[in-house]
Amino acid sequence: MTPNAALANGDKAPVLSVNGLNVDARLATGDVSVLCDISIDVAKGEILGVIGESGSGLTVLSRAIMNWLPSPLQATKGEVNFRGSNLLKVSAAEMRRLRGKEIAYIGSDSSTALNPTVPIGKHLVSKLRSVLPQYSEQQARQRIMELFDAVRIPSPRARFNEFPFQFSGGMMQRVMIVDALCTDPALLVADNITQPLDVTVAEQIVRLLRDLRDDFGTSVVFSSASLPVAAEISERLLVLQNGRVLEETTPQDIVSSPKTDYTKTLTARVPRIWSVDHTPPRSVVMKPILSVRNATKAYFTKDPKTYFGKQTVEAVRGVSFDVLEGENLGIVGESGCGKSTLSRLLSWVEQPDTGDIFFDGKSISKMSNRELKALRSQFQLILQDPYTCLPGHKTVGEIISEPLRIHRIGSVSKQRDRVREVMQEVGLPAGSDLNLPYQLSASQRQRVNIARAMVLNPRLLILDETLSSLDQVEQARLLDLFEDLQKRHKYTYIFISHDLALVRRACSRVLVMYLGRVVEMAENEKLFFDPQHPYSRALLSAMPTLEKNRFDAEECLLEGEPPSPVNIQPGCSFRTRCPHAMEICGKIDPTPETHGLSHVECHLVHEREMVQELDRQSMRRHDP
Repeated sequence: MTPNAALANGDKAPVLSVNGLNVDARLATGDVSVLCDISIDVAKGEILGVIGESGSGLTVLSRAIMNWLPSPLQATKGEVNFRGSNLLKVSAAEMRRLRGKEIAYIGSDSSTALNPTVPIGKHLVSKLRSVLPQYSEQQARQRIMELFDAVRIPSPRARFNEFPFQFSGGMMQRVMIVDALCTDPALLVADNITQPLDVTVAEQIVRLLRDLRDDFGTSVVFSSASLPVAAEISERLLVLQNGRVLEETTPQDIVSSPKTDYTKTLTARVPRIWSVDHTPPRSVVMKPILSVRNATKAYFTKDPKTYFGKQTVEAVRGVSFDVLEGENLGIVGESGCGKSTLSRLLSWVEQPDTGDIFFDGKSISKMSNRELKALRSQFQLILQDPYTCLPGHKTVGEIISEPLRIHRIGSVSKQRDRVREVMQEVGLPAGSDLNLPYQLSASQRQRVNIARAMVLNPRLLILDETLSSLDQVEQARLLDLFEDLQKRHKYTYIFISHDLALVRRACSRVLVMYLGRVVEMAENEKLFFDPQHPYSRALLSAMPTLEKNRFDAEECLLEGEPPSPVNIQPGCSFRTRCPHAMEICGKIDPTPETHGLSHVECHLVHEREMVQELDRQSMRRHDP
């Protein structure tokens, strides 16, 4: 019997029961409703999904359940009952006892959740002993080690004494799960925890939450802006819009028979991967606008094993490819694969240690400072975070016009006209040129970044995770915008993303990176339907989607994270995670197999092609 059925039959009282909850923002100009008449029940061992776009109230609901609303938000009506006690009425001391012990919370930003000067293990042991003082230091340490194993953190004893900055985003999210579950809470509130993660790590986190629910009987409220992720993990879904519950349904019904127009729009905005052709229309000139030739980039960090020694971090290793004028090239891979380092090389923010990059056939490394400044107007880099990319003390108009002033293009009045023209193109409201960034939504801030990049009429736009911080509705709107801008201005795009669904819709060719190398590059259709490299298949198997995945995660999905990029050993870098690794993979680097614009580096592919060639030769010998 499912938790839902048990609850309906009265077999168990709900662990969490929210009744008629209202939350208002108490402002000087008057109260503004944020949540209105929210009522939900969560049974023991149930995972309840709550979905909605940015501004729908997902995070406010998560914080309200914890009785942890920041000013000026205030619960003005209703109840949040946990095991029969209304959390909105209990004392502050009782709430402190419940939080962290019986009710746990995980937010989306794990990078700022821990003190960066305290080792991970010490932080977790301290938290556990503060909540459960009956634990000795040794018992607490043993409990944390057990949970490190449960969440599949590799080499837990070695990582126990490392600091937060030494953990990747996916590993830090696992640490926060350990932090939340070390006291065996009855209720876990997970607020959009998979949005910033790679598809493989996000899929592992989803599996992990299900396993922990099964092992510990923990109830979970899982809020997400991603409908496919919420549908995959949940038994029941709530659809939230403007602080109201529009629909309560099952993952199956929300796909097959959504009841409200908003839910229909939400479902329709999720890109289909295999059932719909998302290959973008394009007008490609078979001439490279950007060429990368054997580019490498390494960084030197302190060796923790010696006092004065250094170790080499190989971020980009011998990368070569062409970007054709007018195409959309996608670059995908897990965190740490070298995508962002490559974006800095492509935009010449950093220079490669060896190799070269050519723009329109001219070597950028051989350009003078004057030529380089002129070149910078031809390509623009748009980064991920819409909050930290804009100077908070400047108006939107000043921010967008800055490139025109730097390159001394046009008079002040012409610059002002150009700013308004480009603002209209990207969909910014008239008059918002006088606003400061804090007065804009996340989507509007990202449109300011796009406008600032477009104002010089560049030929190439490099989008480094530009859409990853936005919900799926805003992502779809901005993809429509990029498609429209490309039709009008013939831009060339490089999309760098961990979200393969966006890449499937937006890109004509896709480049897959692993540990600083390009392991596969292929046409959109070819990569998504017939990937050659096992790493590409693993990425596709981890994609959250509303349709049946063509690649079985049980066979393809990887566990753990890529190996360290420090002092990489000879041989195929993927061999430690590859389910098909052979003896040769540990000895010799695979050589690139290139066919036109396609490229793959894998001994399995070479072996398969050798067998096919032998078969062809045998057929020719026996052909009368």
